[in-house]
Amino acid sequence: MVTARLLIATLVIAAGCGDNDCAAPSCSAAKSWSAAPAVLGGAIQETAVVALEGKVYVLGGFNASVEIVDKVRVFDTATYTWSDGADLPRPIHHANAAVVGETIYVLGALQGPSFTAIGDVVAWNPKTDAGWTTKTSMPAGSQRGSAVVGAIGDIIYVTGGFRDGSVATLLSYSTTSDTWDADLPPLPQPLDHGCGGVVGGKLYALGGRYMGNTPLVFEYTPGGAWVQKASMPTARSGIACGICDDQIIVAGGELNPATASSVFAEVEAYTVSTDTWTALPSMTTPRHGVGGAVVDGAFYVPGGATKTGFDAVDTHEVLQP
Repeated sequence: MVTARLLIATLVIAAGCGDNDCAAPSCSAAKSWSAAPAVLGGAIQETAVVALEGKVYVLGGFNASVEIVDKVRVFDTATYTWSDGADLPRPIHHANAAVVGETIYVLGALQGPSFTAIGDVVAWNPKTDAGWTTKTSMPAGSQRGSAVVGAIGDIIYVTGGFRDGSVATLLSYSTTSDTWDADLPPLPQPLDHGCGGVVGGKLYALGGRYMGNTPLVFEYTPGGAWVQKASMPTARSGIACGICDDQIIVAGGELNPATASSVFAEVEAYTVSTDTWTALPSMTTPRHGVGGAVVDGAFYVPGGATKTGFDAVDTHEVLQP
């Protein structure tokens, strides 16, 4: 039987369009799902996923035996092959990750079976670094996993997330000075297990949950305030996001009362410029606890779980334009 603690073990983290190598063809083009090579190393869920220079990176998570891993799996979208990246400094799940320049950053996560929030910050440049470098940790009392993350220039924003419950705090981290700023306006409400990223120099937080699934969407302008935008048609959490052009694609999720698996198949795209939502083809294999990333207009969704709680799979599918 899955405990209440396990029920919250669903996450997706997505970085901004710059992190996801957005390029033609347009994400607004007609789309269909197709199978991609299964995740190297087998089933995995509760990962962070980012894209960098044509490759998709899958960080940490739980495997099929519900063991937490320190592995980094790398999928090359040009050759359609997997390889191993540098192992994380320790096993983690629900990591918060983003890309700035040629470097991947992990800024906080959850660890252990009790889902303890940690504030560790590490960085890795796959081109130049043999392993991960330790950076300044998140300010004491602000650590969390399962947050929404996005990069604007050399600044990474981390908002919401899970630390013994949902939090609303917004923080920013300067990758150039290795310093944190906690004096920022919090989300209008706490949330965890949502997703989002950066479009047009603004940070977006979509969905997630607080006292149940929420469809709410919030926009933050640096130096300004949060503004509520058009809600998601389907309220859900444990979702995957991918950003391309001015669209944020949201796929999957959990706590669906209409299915025996409690997992959502719906895929919906939010167009920032028009503040509107569009339905896209449903997932071939509905999953939660999964990350996503866009490369050249294609949305890659590796791993995840096919029922609420733990049921990790190595399934890897791509929404092609």
